[in-house]
Amino acid sequence: MEISLPFGQRQLKINLDDETQQVVLLEPKRPTHDLVRLALAAPIGSPHLHEIVRPGQSVAIVTSDITRPCPTDLMLPPLLEELAKGGVRDKDLKVVFALGSHRPHTDEEKIKLVGPAIADRLKCLDSDPDQTVYIGTTSRGTRIEAFIPVVEADIRIALGNVEPHYFAGYSGGLKALVPGVCSLESIQSNHAMMVNSNATIGVLDGNPVREDIEEGANLIGLHFVLNVIVDVNHKITAAAAGHPVDAHRWLCHVLDYQRKVIVDRLADIVIVSAGGFPKDINMYQAQKALDNAAAAVRPGGAIIWVAECPDGLGNAVFEEWLVGSSADDIMARIQNRFVLGGHKAAAIARILKRAFVILVSTLPPDLVIDCGLNPQTNLDSALGAALNIVGPNPVITIMPVGSAVVPTKASITISEGERA
Repeated sequence: MEISLPFGQRQLKINLDDETQQVVLLEPKRPTHDLVRLALAAPIGSPHLHEIVRPGQSVAIVTSDITRPCPTDLMLPPLLEELAKGGVRDKDLKVVFALGSHRPHTDEEKIKLVGPAIADRLKCLDSDPDQTVYIGTTSRGTRIEAFIPVVEADIRIALGNVEPHYFAGYSGGLKALVPGVCSLESIQSNHAMMVNSNATIGVLDGNPVREDIEEGANLIGLHFVLNVIVDVNHKITAAAAGHPVDAHRWLCHVLDYQRKVIVDRLADIVIVSAGGFPKDINMYQAQKALDNAAAAVRPGGAIIWVAECPDGLGNAVFEEWLVGSSADDIMARIQNRFVLGGHKAAAIARILKRAFVILVSTLPPDLVIDCGLNPQTNLDSALGAALNIVGPNPVITIMPVGSAVVPTKASITISEGERA
């Protein structure tokens, strides 16, 4: 059996002996087609966008940055048609890339995100966590400080893709504003709630991170949302538009149908790809796939993590926490004081306490070792290393796009002290 796994912008192949190894392939169900224009034509819980806007109003369209697979270039044209129908002129529009705590874009990346034609038409800018204004404080104590050009707009629209999120439940919806266009203080305050046991993948109600996101974003105010689900080839498979919560929740239900997969038996070895570019642009982003894979592996098993990581580890704080530290030290550190960036290191440390992790990447081997991982240059050598850990005749589960599949029946039992 030959399996291909995304690796950056290419594929890695591995040959498995399915006569001596029990191989299970976890992939999302093949969904039916849907269109962005259909979503805009039938908004959920909201009037049509062209009925919301008025001529002369300024409009901020907040969308994802380069680390997300949101097809902004495909979503903007029909959205702009709706806005034009309502009398909004190009000069009154701006596209804001929600960076959160990520690095700024290059000019080339901005053009790639929106497409050359729209880059020529509209003002496109990155959010800046240092150029924010205080809006209010949530009931959980998060001071909401948001990017001034977004706050000053008459109308705010959010684009995004919905996918499972390891502590906010799901991406998308009001998450474009909080943490998307907020100050680092706001982001850290919100993300600190991830240590709560309800802050987990697939959970919205009672999830303190998601509830704080939505309360904080409502202080800023979001008038309309356009969200999509994309498949492994970055093609839109479902879309919803309208009310920021109602449309988002509908799409989360669709995502559950597509992505949740029942696991009858925990595997000895899980082979997981982050999904290729941009999911594996760096280790910081690729971590989400590792988190899903951990739900499918037995305690003491092995995870082969396939992530190119051309941009390295991706975050200075994450690197400082992860490199040269033991899993126990990282877990103790996050429990003592939550630090944005360190939370991702703690998420990896939690998994290292459960399973061996073998990384196939382009990172320097010494750096991978310093991160507590086993470096391998290809899938064959990685499988050999995994077999040395678990022994012969293993049960092997393969997740070609780890961030897109959520194992649901077999899950990790995590004590409160282990949560990151």
